Amino acid sequence: MSLSPFSSQIIADVGISFGDEGKGRLIPEVAEELRAARASVSVVLKVNGGANSGHTAAGIKLNLLPAGVAVPAVPHLCIGSGVVADPRKIWWETRPLERKGYAVLPRLLIDERTLVSDLTHRLLDLAWEDYRTHILAEEPRGSTGRGITPAYLDEVGQWQITFSDFHAGPNWFARKLAQRADRALRVIQHVCRVAPETFAGFFDKLTAAEQRANAEAIELGVFAPAEFDFTRFRGAEPFTLNLPHLTEVYWQAGTALARNIGEVRELILRELAAGRTVIGEFGQSYWLDKRHGYSPNVTASHTFTPEFFESAGVPVQRIHTFGVAKAYDTKVGTHTFLTQMDDAHPLAVKLKQLEFGTSTGRQRMVGWYDAVEKGDVLRYGGFQDLMINKLDALTHAGDWRGELQICTAYEDAQGKRHAHVPRNEAVRRTLRPVYLRCPGWPEDITGVRRFADLPRNARRYVGAMMKALLEVAYDGGRWPAGGKLPNLRYLGVGPLPAQIIKDVPSTVELVKLAV
Repeated sequence: MSLSPFSSQIIADVGISFGDEGKGRLIPEVAEELRAARASVSVVLKVNGGANSGHTAAGIKLNLLPAGVAVPAVPHLCIGSGVVADPRKIWWETRPLERKGYAVLPRLLIDERTLVSDLTHRLLDLAWEDYRTHILAEEPRGSTGRGITPAYLDEVGQWQITFSDFHAGPNWFARKLAQRADRALRVIQHVCRVAPETFAGFFDKLTAAEQRANAEAIELGVFAPAEFDFTRFRGAEPFTLNLPHLTEVYWQAGTALARNIGEVRELILRELAAGRTVIGEFGQSYWLDKRHGYSPNVTASHTFTPEFFESAGVPVQRIHTFGVAKAYDTKVGTHTFLTQMDDAHPLAVKLKQLEFGTSTGRQRMVGWYDAVEKGDVLRYGGFQDLMINKLDALTHAGDWRGELQICTAYEDAQGKRHAHVPRNEAVRRTLRPVYLRCPGWPEDITGVRRFADLPRNARRYVGAMMKALLEVAYDGGRWPAGGKLPNLRYLGVGPLPAQIIKDVPSTVELVKLAV
């Protein structure tokens, strides 16, 4: 099968589940495909989110920086205005990568309107989690503690500090940061009602988390452990900060990036006019969108294709949307998970050995492939191409015979079937999944590079995933002509860059293989 050309110079790399789909590995694949076609990816733009979203590309774990870092031929790595970014975190990612030989700073451009996040947001993040559990007596939300939601709250509350402020004088920045700190401390003490000893412990918690997250940088000698010591920002009295030191550290980190702060929108317009490709890399997935997901288990930004234009700052135009998923589902936090596997199931035991959050290291929950969720993303969000990862993880061994399940609909207590995801969370929680059962396969497929060489049951399972997704997406209507159906462009059969099948049959032929 020859791959059809991308329908636009702008490509959106989005997730169609609840995150952790492997969006980062898509960037090198698209870049390589275009290179082979004598075209090029000029810009990879981080569109939304912050240091809470973890991507892995070519074995590199990233949070703030776009996955284009792993592709030396990409000349421009951009952070859009829809991102919240801690300047210290940028350095924590950049310096170890440059030590390893990756050129980051010569390629990096941070939009002037990108929001600055800082320690006060992280303290608020922990305080609201404490409020949720100790005052409201609810389950913990499972926040990453990276301060993302409080940073976006400053945007909608008209209290922004942006990277353009590092081009102003230090007094301007210091005044804004002092006001921000005053607001945060008042909220932590009087609204969240955090105990003084708990507040003091926040600094120790952040120190331990960042020293753990940056252990490799410490081992490489790029940073000393003291770089990640947050206790130095703790004030002498409860609910106070060492504000002069905090201001100095953030001013130094931000102004050191001054040459990398500028107009992303101008760069993108210039590169598009020259006929080059721009990839928008999204931090989270459709079902974590602050409007279309389920609060409180959402992020604080918009997570699907339209946000590209807001973050890039360019006019709305044709865009090629690439949806990424896994061959099964995972979630982390306190999500309602209708297709969650029993922890004792042999496949659940196997998958949970693989599934840990890139940003937090938290254990992910695992479940069967939910075609209702993914079909709704196609129906209401749209996309032209798909990438499905980790098909190899479903290979079975031992006494278990390998039967797999695909959720094709939801059913309520009265037996009524729902073909789409209800928008009301209270309703969604009452439903149960309706499954299509598929035979599994025992063969190792990690070395397979041609679709025809996959075991018959693996091919049938891939066809069933696509057919179930499309039946949800086009529920009640005719399927479009074959050329307008979304393609399964890449199929991952292992974590390495080479472990991808690229000759998947057309969607029309693929769905004929379904169980």
